[in-house]
Amino acid sequence: MNRTGKHRVAVVGAGAAGLCAARHILSRAESFEPPVVFEQSARVGGTWYYEERVGTSDDGRPFHSSMYRDLRTNLPKEVMMFPDFPFDFHLPSFLTHWDVQQYLEAYCKSHDITPHIKFNTMVEEVKPISMETDEGGGVRWEVILRGMHGGHSTQTFDSVFICSGHYSAPHSPSIPGIECFKGKVMHSHSYRCPEPFAHQSVVVLGAGASGVDISFELAQAKAQVILSHNKPSLPFPFPLEIKQAPPLVKVLDNGSLFFQDGSVAHAQVLLLCTGYNYHFPFLCLKQLGLEVQHHLVAPLYKYLVLPAFPSLFFIGVCQKICPFLHFHYQVQFALAALDGTVQLPSRELMEDEAKRERQRKIQKGVQVKHLLQMDSEQWDYYESLATTARLPPPNPVIRSLYMEVARQRRANPQTYREINYRLVNATEWQILNAADVQTDNT
Repeated sequence: MNRTGKHRVAVVGAGAAGLCAARHILSRAESFEPPVVFEQSARVGGTWYYEERVGTSDDGRPFHSSMYRDLRTNLPKEVMMFPDFPFDFHLPSFLTHWDVQQYLEAYCKSHDITPHIKFNTMVEEVKPISMETDEGGGVRWEVILRGMHGGHSTQTFDSVFICSGHYSAPHSPSIPGIECFKGKVMHSHSYRCPEPFAHQSVVVLGAGASGVDISFELAQAKAQVILSHNKPSLPFPFPLEIKQAPPLVKVLDNGSLFFQDGSVAHAQVLLLCTGYNYHFPFLCLKQLGLEVQHHLVAPLYKYLVLPAFPSLFFIGVCQKICPFLHFHYQVQFALAALDGTVQLPSRELMEDEAKRERQRKIQKGVQVKHLLQMDSEQWDYYESLATTARLPPPNPVIRSLYMEVARQRRANPQTYREINYRLVNATEWQILNAADVQTDNT
C-alpha cells in the first residue's frame, strides 16, 4: 500500500472485465486509490469493438477483436448483463456486437471510468519487484509501458488485475501436409462477412459456437461448406449447402483434404474455427510459476488468484460462462481479498486446492483442454465467491434462463435467437414474442 494506506491497482485492458474492475475499485474509495487502466487501443470495449480490418494496424499492432460483422450474442441480454446495470429494455434479447459495445460505453460513462484509462498504451511487462511472497503482501508490481509513439515509462502498483481477454491470439492446430494445400487458409479471427466466399467450397474446421454460426452464414451466401469436427454428428437440421465430416487428418500431396473416415475433399478455403490461445506476453511465466498452454492457465486458486503472488488476479480466463456476471463476482472477490474482507489461505493451501480442483475434473472425465470450461458448474462457483466475499448471490432466474437458452440453442441453432425473454422477478422469466407461450418456468 502507498502512504495514503490505500491500495493502488493496475488494470490491464479496458474491455468488459477491465471496466468492471475499474467500476468496483472506484466504488471502494476508502480502501483503494482510483485505478489506472491500460488499454492498447484508442477506445473501450475490448473484443466487442468491431474492427473491419484484419491483420495488423499501421503501427504494427495486431487487431484485437474477433468479432464478425453480423455476429449476434448466443446469450440473451437478460443473462449477459452486469447485475447492477441492465441493458436497455427495448433491445431484443439477442444482441449485435454494436449493442454490446454501446452498453459497455454507457457503463463506462455511468461510472465515470474514462478519466482513469490510459489509451494507446501497451503493457510491455508486469513483474514483481520484490520476491518476498509472505502473507504480509511484500510484493509490489512494476508495470513497464510503451506509448503509441514508442516512449517507455514505468509505474508501480500494489496489485494487478489481468483483464486482457483470451479471444485475440488464434490457435491453429498442427495439420500434417498443410503446406500442400493450394487454397486459402485462415482463422475465424480474421473472418468478417460471408460475401467473399460466395459459391466457393469451404471446409470449416471446428463446430464450436463460431464454427456453426459461420457455417450458416457461408451457406446463406451459397458457399458449399464441409463442417469438420470431432463431435458426434450434430443432430439439428442443416441447409443443403452444409455437410458434416469427421476430423481432418491431413492434407494430401495434391492439396486435397483427407478426413478420418477416409473421405477426401477439394476446397478453395480452409477456415479454422479452432479457438484461441491464452496469451500473456507481458508476464515472465517462469518467474511467476505460471503454466500457460493454449487451453490452460494454472495454478489459479478459485480460477482467479496466483497462489505464489496473491495480489495478481486473472479476471475471466474461464470459458462457457456468463462473462459479465463472472467478472462481477471475480472482481469483487479479488477486491475483498485485497482489503481484508476475505482472508486468503496460505500459498500451500491455495496450491493444494487448485490441484484438487484439477484432479476432480480429470477424474470426472474432463479433458485437459476443457479444464477451464465451467458451464453448469459456474453457479456453485458464483455462490462460493459471493458467500466468501459477503455479496448477494445471483438470482436463480439467471441460471434457469441460461439453461433454457442452452436447450433452445442445441435444438434450433438457426432460430433460437428469434425468441425474446423478460425477467419477471428473481425466480421467473417469460417468453415475450410467442403468442401461444406466455409464461414458462419458475
